[in-house]
Amino acid sequence: MRLPGDDPGRPAYSADSSDPLERLTHEHEARSLAAEAKNERLVWWYLAYFLFGIHIVAFIMIYAVTHAK
Repeated sequence: MRLPGDDPGRPAYSADSSDPLERLTHEHEARSLAAEAKNERLVWWYLAYFLFGIHIVAFIMIYAVTHAK
């Protein structure tokens, strides 16, 4: 038997339900899923910028060591 919240990618319940609690639950879960997706994208962007910055610093350090007198 499947329950309303079994699929983690979709909100539980329906927006067209006659029960106000189910509609509110659906709206809350839809908002939280959207926020989670946005936060996950931001984490990947922060990771990309961090790794890019580390490479720039590494190249500068390699240049400084190879050109030191």
